[in-house]
Amino acid sequence: MALEWEQIIVDSADPVALGRWWAEALGWVVVDETEEIVEIRPEPDRMPGLLFVPVPEGKASKNRLHPDFRPDDQEAEVARLLSLGARRADTVQGEQHWVTLLDPEGNEFCVLGERKS
Repeated sequence: MALEWEQIIVDSADPVALGRWWAEALGWVVVDETEEIVEIRPEPDRMPGLLFVPVPEGKASKNRLHPDFRPDDQEAEVARLLSLGARRADTVQGEQHWVTLLDPEGNEFCVLGERKS
């Protein structure tokens, strides 16, 4: 028996808006959208994807799971994501080689610096 990773479900107050935001942030495509859900993928036939679904409650604490991204240029990517509506997290970053950001609904994700050899 083999498992294929199809998608991660993201609970959201506004799945359509958040799904579209992540599609733009990642350069992915929307493969399914209704009034209540949005599914995005790197390409229409490529998985895994992200499926944004509605939940009545808001985010209450730190994510138990969050994505890390390693761009070619951390500073430029952080600036681009901030211009799209991300916010800097209120965490002490000090000498860390990553920047913690929040998406429009407050979900944490990190933008990593250059890989150390």
